[in-house]
Amino acid sequence: MQRVFLLILVVLGTAAATVGQTGPSESQTLQALLTEVRGLRHDLQVSLTRVQSAQILLFRLQIQQRAVTRASQHVDETRSKLAEVQLVQKAEAAKVASLQERLSEDPGHREDIQASLNHAQSDLTAATDLAQQRQATETEAEQQLQTEQDKLKKLEAQLDELVKDVTTLGEQSNRVPR
Repeated sequence: MQRVFLLILVVLGTAAATVGQTGPSESQTLQALLTEVRGLRHDLQVSLTRVQSAQILLFRLQIQQRAVTRASQHVDETRSKLAEVQLVQKAEAAKVASLQERLSEDPGHREDIQASLNHAQSDLTAATDLAQQRQATETEAEQQLQTEQDKLKKLEAQLDELVKDVTTLGEQSNRVPR
């Protein structure tokens, strides 16, 4: 009987000791879970901020790509217009040279040839002036295109940096045991 009593006492004592030990262990577990939840919440907030930044950056990138496309089209248009004027300029220069040659060869029609020559020289001057204006317009368009391309490169660099940061963050979170 004493043995049974001693056995019951040992079992109850062990149970009491076990119950006493589970209290702090549960508290530690809850504290660890709370810390983990706070860490996950922080990581989620950081991720959401990065996603929002990426969306804004992508939107800006699309707008800038359109600006580069428009500037490139403008450069193409100004080059085309300049080429047209340069063709007219060459044609007028050839016409002036031809009329000057005819003037020295055919003195009988001097007045008619001189009038045509004056008109051709006037057209050549106008074509030259227009070619200079179009050249200036082309230069401005090329500068604008370069500016827009530089802006696009900066946005692309920002996007590359964001991707690098996200990749680095992902690698770090994979290394940290949870």
